[in-house]
Amino acid sequence: MEASQFQHLKNGKRHWITQFLSLFMGGHVADTLTVYSIFLHRMNPRMNNPAENKIVLMRRAKGFTLLELLVVMVIIGLLAGYVGPKYFSQIGKSEVKATRAQLDAFGKALDQYRLDTGHYPSTEMGMNALMVKPANEPKWDGPYLTKALPADPWGNAYQYRQPGEHGDYDLFSYGKDGQAGGEGENADINNW
Repeated sequence: MEASQFQHLKNGKRHWITQFLSLFMGGHVADTLTVYSIFLHRMNPRMNNPAENKIVLMRRAKGFTLLELLVVMVIIGLLAGYVGPKYFSQIGKSEVKATRAQLDAFGKALDQYRLDTGHYPSTEMGMNALMVKPANEPKWDGPYLTKALPADPWGNAYQYRQPGEHGDYDLFSYGKDGQAGGEGENADINNW
């Protein structure tokens, strides 16, 4: 088919669509593509000029607009503002839970020490008596901890007093701030 045969397609859309479908269904792929390109040029007059076609394609291929980037940045900022505080509050809660778990393990080790020796270690001996045999302790059957005595999750030493003010012994951590008292993550964590 020649381009002159498609001249009648410019007269109306209905005739063009019928012609296009008959060519497509008939299996004439080359004729179908020719008709389709004529249709595109007819529907969009800017496509008749190849120089304008390149400009249009270059505008589309440049990338994101400033507005699109700003929208994405706002969305990321909103997500960070919503998720960030929740994430960091969970970290603080996990440190408190780890401290409570360590205090519980130390309490069990101290109880085992008492069962073996008949008394808890004094404040002077401290919790080191759980790892190293005191000089005058013949019934000591330790070590009572499998690993070296750790610091609390904030890097501070655990506090031990015997006799305790709240029980046989007091075992506690000063919390995140490392000082007595406080609220939230700075609150003292204890065994009583």
